[in-house]
Amino acid sequence: MAPAFRAAGKGSGVAAGPRALLTPTLVFPQVPAAPPRAPHSHAVKIKKNKDNVKFKVRCSRYLYTLVITDKEKAEKLKQSLPPGLAVKELK
Repeated sequence: MAPAFRAAGKGSGVAAGPRALLTPTLVFPQVPAAPPRAPHSHAVKIKKNKDNVKFKVRCSRYLYTLVITDKEKAEKLKQSLPPGLAVKELK
């Protein structure tokens, strides 16, 4: 029986390195509550542009990207972030 997971590396046929797996991107029409408030969240980077606002949430294992197209809902989410979370605004 074949193993469920194979080791990545030279000759294994599995891509190795930090870019081998894509970062989870979550697009929400409504304001999410779970990822920024998860207990394993460490920091949030907020990137704004003319079309949307991206919340890059650094958790213990993954970097989640929350894409919110509504500016008012993004502002509401920004204000509801936990006080212990490191927040950094970019652009």
